[in-house]
Amino acid sequence: MDENLGKFIDDFAQLVQLAQSGQHRVQAGTQLLTTLTEHLGVPAETLSVVVEEIPPHRFVDADILMAELAAESGDVRLVGIGGGDQRHHQSLSDMLQQSQFFPQFPLSQPDYKNLAVGPDDQRQVVAMGLWLFGHGGRPVAVCQRDANPRFGRQTASLEVLAGDTGSAAEFLSEFRRRMQHRSVLKGQIISLVMGEYGPSAAGVTFHARPSLAASEVILPEGLLQKVSGHALGIAEHRESLSHYGQHLKRGILLYGKPGTGKTHTVRYLLSQSAGTTAILLSGGSLARISEAATMARALQPSIVVLEDCDLIAEDRSFGHGPQPLLFEVLDAMDGLDRDADVAFVLTTNRVDMLERALAQRPGRVDLAVEIPLPALRERISLVKLYARGIPFSSGAVEGAASRTEGTTASFARELVRRAVVAAALEGVSVDDRHLSTAVDVLMDDGEALTRSLLGSGAGAGFENPGFGGFGAPGFPGPGFPGPGFPPV
Repeated sequence: MDENLGKFIDDFAQLVQLAQSGQHRVQAGTQLLTTLTEHLGVPAETLSVVVEEIPPHRFVDADILMAELAAESGDVRLVGIGGGDQRHHQSLSDMLQQSQFFPQFPLSQPDYKNLAVGPDDQRQVVAMGLWLFGHGGRPVAVCQRDANPRFGRQTASLEVLAGDTGSAAEFLSEFRRRMQHRSVLKGQIISLVMGEYGPSAAGVTFHARPSLAASEVILPEGLLQKVSGHALGIAEHRESLSHYGQHLKRGILLYGKPGTGKTHTVRYLLSQSAGTTAILLSGGSLARISEAATMARALQPSIVVLEDCDLIAEDRSFGHGPQPLLFEVLDAMDGLDRDADVAFVLTTNRVDMLERALAQRPGRVDLAVEIPLPALRERISLVKLYARGIPFSSGAVEGAASRTEGTTASFARELVRRAVVAAALEGVSVDDRHLSTAVDVLMDDGEALTRSLLGSGAGAGFENPGFGGFGAPGFPGPGFPGPGFPPV
């Protein structure tokens, strides 16, 4: 036998004996294994790891709560786990088992990332770190990780290790109890977004609460009060509703042509609902409606806004089976408890698209309100509103409003902007002449498409069915109350 081969066989035999005896752990075991064993007082690799999954949008809440729970013990240590990308592919249990044989996971500094906790505020959270502390007088270790779809983790998690599973269960019970009652999301305006790896891995975006007075929302008399009273006022009578066995949750449908002020009306509702959690969904994020409904129930009082629901009235791409996504939206609304202080506000440019779905799922929406094209009085008010600070005469404003019958609020805003632009191009101050010229230009037959894009069809001779204009096939005329809705 070759001398070198014989030496290799002897060395290999010694290695096997060393592995079987467990003596290798001192010299080959990593800091991770020895540190956890010393902290818990028992061999860490012999313990069961209890995992708690955290939705990505609640990870900031989990980080705040973990810091508080650990600090309450008075003796806390936070360390990181090294080992390159390999650590992201391994659970804490996997790392402990592998650390018995391979020194892959040394201790290091924790990983951090910045996450929003409000429109203008951020918090540095532990993206991956190991908390070592005591809970209920017994040692506990918690590995905190954020969601990382790149490594196959769609949710964040806490991996809890304790001397016995009872201690881990007690800690998680306390953690869940506190998570149910506290959140940085409560009272905020947020939108749910679609992530690169799908909705389950996506987070939230915070928005500043708008500041909007009733005088800045130009609608027919009494209409804004009707909408506001249903969305916000009903909650003031929760005790009476409960006493008579009536539900508190409610649904409102705002419908009408593009540009008439549906979104503006929603902004007013948000401005008047300080302390209420608002969850905004539109486009592809409507696929997260079930998650939004769960959040709304947990963070009530809440408003869930679903913009342009007609876009998904027949969209089956996100659904399961033959039902369009809108049916999932309506079913999520119906799934809330009767006493949930949650208002759903739906907007649409194509109420005919929603009518069929709502008729098949009755009772979800209990008030339908048409936001109509502004009448002369409203058009005058709109021009005055958008022309604040511009010295137009009353006669010029009224003349412009009278010549723009059938146009929208968006049209009035563009009218004033065109007048300002024309004056700027001339290098002079804005006056009545510029407003009159802007009316001439925008009402010209050559501007038919522009008017349609602004949601107006007055005298255009152009109607794009995609905008759901009145007179389009299957589109109801003004005053349409909707199936089973009280008339406006």
